[in-house]
Amino acid sequence: MVDVPINELAVAVRDGDGHLYGAKVFGRRRADGTWIGWIEFTPLGSGGLTRRTRRETTQPSEEALRYWASGIEPLYLEGALERAIRRPQRLRIK
Repeated sequence: MVDVPINELAVAVRDGDGHLYGAKVFGRRRADGTWIGWIEFTPLGSGGLTRRTRRETTQPSEEALRYWASGIEPLYLEGALERAIRRPQRLRIK
């Protein structure tokens, strides 16, 4: 399965330490045809780690996922960033 960029959000959010993050929604088609979506936060400026939420939504189609992503509000993003920060990060070895 391939991760598909769905929407780059125009709003940046800050974590509790004041670091600023940009946010993008990604999605993936599942075997049953539904789509899952999550949010990835990338630090703007120096320092910080890229963070990713677990699944935020399941939608019946890619179009429905794009619609969901277009309605994300700044307050929702703040909570999603907090969830992403609390999520244990796995090391990726290449």
